[in-house]
Amino acid sequence: MYSFGVRIAALFGNAKAMQWVEGRKKQRSLSLSKGPISSKTALRQAQGPDSAEWIWFHAASLGEFEQGRPVIEALKKECPQYKILLSFFSPSGYEIRKDYPLADEVLYLPSDTHGHAVRWVQRHHFVAAFFIKYEFWFNYMQALKDAGIPLFYISLILKPDSYFFRWYGTWFFRQLKNVTHFFVQDDTTAQLLRSNGLTNVTVCGDTRFDRVAAIAQQAKPFPEVEQFIGGRQCIIAGSTWPPDEKLLVDFYQKMSEGYCLIIAPHDISESHVAQIKALFPDNQLYTELDAQKHSKVLIINTIGILSQLYQYAQFVYIGGGFGVNIHNIQEPVTFGCPVVFGPKYKSFKEAVDLVGLEGAFSIEDAGALESVFGRLMHDETFYAKASETCRNYLNSQVGATENIVKGFKKTLFS
Repeated sequence: MYSFGVRIAALFGNAKAMQWVEGRKKQRSLSLSKGPISSKTALRQAQGPDSAEWIWFHAASLGEFEQGRPVIEALKKECPQYKILLSFFSPSGYEIRKDYPLADEVLYLPSDTHGHAVRWVQRHHFVAAFFIKYEFWFNYMQALKDAGIPLFYISLILKPDSYFFRWYGTWFFRQLKNVTHFFVQDDTTAQLLRSNGLTNVTVCGDTRFDRVAAIAQQAKPFPEVEQFIGGRQCIIAGSTWPPDEKLLVDFYQKMSEGYCLIIAPHDISESHVAQIKALFPDNQLYTELDAQKHSKVLIINTIGILSQLYQYAQFVYIGGGFGVNIHNIQEPVTFGCPVVFGPKYKSFKEAVDLVGLEGAFSIEDAGALESVFGRLMHDETFYAKASETCRNYLNSQVGATENIVKGFKKTLFS
């Protein structure tokens, strides 16, 4: 039904749906083995003793890929004998990472049917599969189990109201028995699984922290941005949407000469950038930056650099909190930046944790934003405590990748 719905949306011109459909069409010409294989031994016999051994990583989209990326990189370094197949459900992940150099093959995942799953599992000589966070595709999970291929979950986080634990979730929960091991983010998730009979669980945190820590260590300088800042204190508004940008206007109008604002919108289309320019007249575009021109606002109208620009921020506003959910706060936190965001943040453990620790701050309106910004700008003790809280929190969270790689090796080689 979902696949049918996407195809209907594609017929009516939905760009993302069209990518979803066309991307999968292109893969139908690839040669896939046919006929069920019920064990790893049979798979090896079918493909021959000299077949390359593969590890399959599956991510819904770009954010989940970033969570799995540290594990891919660690396994490539420690177990270079394995090839990597990377699959995506969403075009927004596939289109950006289809040329990811550490993957030997990058594909769309076909719809979760029994036939697709059986043929996919036979595609290569898989020694293991990693599903990242929320990717529950039950036919693929069963096909991996039938073929004797270990399945690991990375950075899984579940809540008591998840459908797995509802009265109607018995069948769904039973499918989790096809998983070899769960590497979960928190104790709550571990307790939910263990209390329902699944003891193959390790609490190791979120691998995304390992990724952002690596980004911070490898951050390159941006001389033209440094010239724009010109010794001023810099505030960055990252992954913003129109409600966020409208919220920032009052503050921008009162912002002192000792500060500058960098806005990196989630949507960098010409129409949206034009709206931002109208709201913040004293601006420059990153792609047209003139270091000799003195402006209060720099608009980042390109992608791929925001995570490194946070190195220049005194503190950060993260968008999305007045829509569905906030965007990534881990990237600024790794630089010790206190973070401010809207009220929709409770789906993210790190946001909830940091609000409780007073390293992050949730606001409801422009008045609250101005109040928090003011304290971060003028109360040195308050700012220093928030910044140190963020650094300490990051340091307490890194290391998940190492635990996962150890668990993988133990499963395969012990």
